Amino acid sequence: MNQNNSDWYSIYNINELDSPALVVYPARVKQNIRTAIEMIGDANRLRPHIKTNKSPDVTRLMIDAGINKFKCATIAEAEMLAMSKAKDVLLAYQPVGPKLSRFVALVKKYPATKFSCLVDNADAATEMSEIFVADKMIVPVFIDLNVGQNRTGIEAGKDALQLYIACTKMDGIRAVGLHAYDGHIRDIDWNMRKENCDKAFATVEQLKKEIMKAGLPEPILIIGGSPTFSIHCKRKNVECSPGTFVYWDKGYIDLCPEQAFVPAALVISRVVSMPGKSKICIDLGHKSIAAENELSRRVYFLNAPELKFIGQSEEHLVVESDATHHYKIHDIFYGMPIHICPTVALYERAYTVEDHMVNGEWKTIARDKKISV
Repeated sequence: MNQNNSDWYSIYNINELDSPALVVYPARVKQNIRTAIEMIGDANRLRPHIKTNKSPDVTRLMIDAGINKFKCATIAEAEMLAMSKAKDVLLAYQPVGPKLSRFVALVKKYPATKFSCLVDNADAATEMSEIFVADKMIVPVFIDLNVGQNRTGIEAGKDALQLYIACTKMDGIRAVGLHAYDGHIRDIDWNMRKENCDKAFATVEQLKKEIMKAGLPEPILIIGGSPTFSIHCKRKNVECSPGTFVYWDKGYIDLCPEQAFVPAALVISRVVSMPGKSKICIDLGHKSIAAENELSRRVYFLNAPELKFIGQSEEHLVVESDATHHYKIHDIFYGMPIHICPTVALYERAYTVEDHMVNGEWKTIARDKKISV
């Protein structure tokens, strides 16, 4: 089957599938995994973030392709990875309070997986040290650096160096590297994106040099996400953490045309009402598509790109077309999410489509806040 033909998304047994529904195309997922490996040249330098798919089925496809390191944001995602036999899992979050206790339970329950986590301040590092020592554990930690996202992390300067050195002297934890997410760098112009990316990365490189000047081993660098993957993948001695690439979405198609990933997940919806000559109501509300963007930037209908969105509620999306439109009740719309990651989290399962037929399902088990620990 040609995965790039114009009707690749068509589902021949669509009348058997209730809507709204999340559908995935495994052949395209596999294609995207191959593309990521080809871009970086070495699967050992890939540490995909699994926040997008939250699925053991996708995880196993990546493991089968030779990817053994992963990144995640929640305890449930970390547990899903361990259940899938992932060898190396970074919790890209600083666990504090109850989350730290859950992290300890996770490490104990899955000894075959090497877990690590982030830290960005001395108080959290001290708490981790005390908890891990009490449980007779030594956990690798990465210093989380703020390179402009201004969400978490410590600036890559003197304070970060002192924190890194302090972590090497604490019992229970072992500083092994630096983590820097530059998700704020989203310039549409690739040259400008590269310039800003290189500028941010230079601060990380300088900190690495200072760590080595202090007589410590070379730190592991875990860098970037999807928008800067095409830049970081060319660097030597760094691990890259794209996540959206497995499913891709309309947002990144528009932002990152230099990346050859293809959309591999859609949301299926139907016309359920015709409240006016030019108005059409579709069963695609807030509960079925990520709604953090303004109304016109939530979904792109592959087979109805001309529709104008005029209103959305929990279960419905109202759109407008020319009064002479041909749409009718039951018509199917194939929607490419603008932002696939939070959209996936709205669905407990994704239906697989192969050779234009729905033929199975993948459970999105890590959308839950808790699996067992």
